Amino acid sequence: MSLLKKPVVFAVGLALAAAASYWFWPAAEPAAGAGQGSAAPQGPGKRPGGQRPGGPRPAGGMANNPWAMPVPVRVIEASSTDLKVQIKAIGTVTPLNTVLVQSRVSGPLQQVFFQEGQKVEAGQLLAQIDPADYKVQLAQAQGQKDQNLAQLKSAEQDLDRYAKLKEQNTIAAQQMNTQQALVNQLKGAIKSNQAAIDAAALQLSYTQIKAPISGRLGLRAVDPGNLIQANSAEGLVTITQSSPIAVVFTIPETQLQQVRTAFRAGAALTVEAWDRAEQMQLSSGTLTTLDNQIDIATGTLKLKAEFANQHEELFPNQFVNVRLNVAVQSGAVTIPQDAVQYGAQGTYVYMVDQNNKAQIRVLKLGAVDNGLVAVEEGLKAGDKVVLEGLDRLRPDREVEVIQDAPKG
Repeated sequence: MSLLKKPVVFAVGLALAAAASYWFWPAAEPAAGAGQGSAAPQGPGKRPGGQRPGGPRPAGGMANNPWAMPVPVRVIEASSTDLKVQIKAIGTVTPLNTVLVQSRVSGPLQQVFFQEGQKVEAGQLLAQIDPADYKVQLAQAQGQKDQNLAQLKSAEQDLDRYAKLKEQNTIAAQQMNTQQALVNQLKGAIKSNQAAIDAAALQLSYTQIKAPISGRLGLRAVDPGNLIQANSAEGLVTITQSSPIAVVFTIPETQLQQVRTAFRAGAALTVEAWDRAEQMQLSSGTLTTLDNQIDIATGTLKLKAEFANQHEELFPNQFVNVRLNVAVQSGAVTIPQDAVQYGAQGTYVYMVDQNNKAQIRVLKLGAVDNGLVAVEEGLKAGDKVVLEGLDRLRPDREVEVIQDAPKG
């Protein structure tokens, strides 16, 4: 800024300060007992009559001052109720079982018997591989067995004749033993033939691809007409078990002892699954498993809960808000969380005393359940707590209760 401009700026500042003092300087009150015709002392910034530029003060002093009027508020009474002690966490919906359906034999995919997204039962036929080659293999194995059975029958008849001749000492013992070995060899071959038949029949059965578990199908990976290979990595379709289903979530190790104590007590611990906004409860299940070690990187422990999910409220890999109920606090003094304020002195509320004046109560809070918070110290049941109209309150400020909110 140039030297010529500095005096101009300074002069403008002085003029603004003078105008402000003229407007806001307190007006002189008339002296006690002064007559109506007497003039009030004139001071700096005073107008005749000692009044502010905005007009005379309200009659009656502070009585008509809007900041001295009672503040309209809405209150709610602290109530005594049974409060669920909950641990909140973020969880992931996880199927109890997920199976990639693969063909166990190679061949052309002849026909598909399912629709994508369909719910299937274990053992249900899903697809058909062309069985022609496997029927041929089965017939070959069966023919080989029939051939060996015929040879065995002839060898056993020869063995019977050799046995009679041996009794008459007309043949050597060596010839008898050789025939007996041939019979035993053919019996072994027949057992091998039967195993080959069973293997061929098993391969033939694999041409019918069936659902290994019950669940819901995903998208089909292969279309009919394609030549598929046994145990292909891409598979045919995926099945996820959606009923029942699990939710996996983590808790801090600081809360582990509380959960373990409740879990070891034997009572089933209820787990609630809520949507992302925590506005709607999706389903309710039971805690089933605690992991066997804490993750040292995060200081948390994994837990698993199982949900019946009969109507498929939960979807695999869905993120949900989890509330684990570890205990019930009986007769707890509760207030809505919205009434709690936070300041330098800690958590507090405004309450209305018997004189309809607002007072600050510093609180020690406990468990939270569905918008309600337990008050361990600072309030008793029946105390009136301000829920709305908090912005204009000060300690000892008079209030006007316009409408009691419904009790929590």
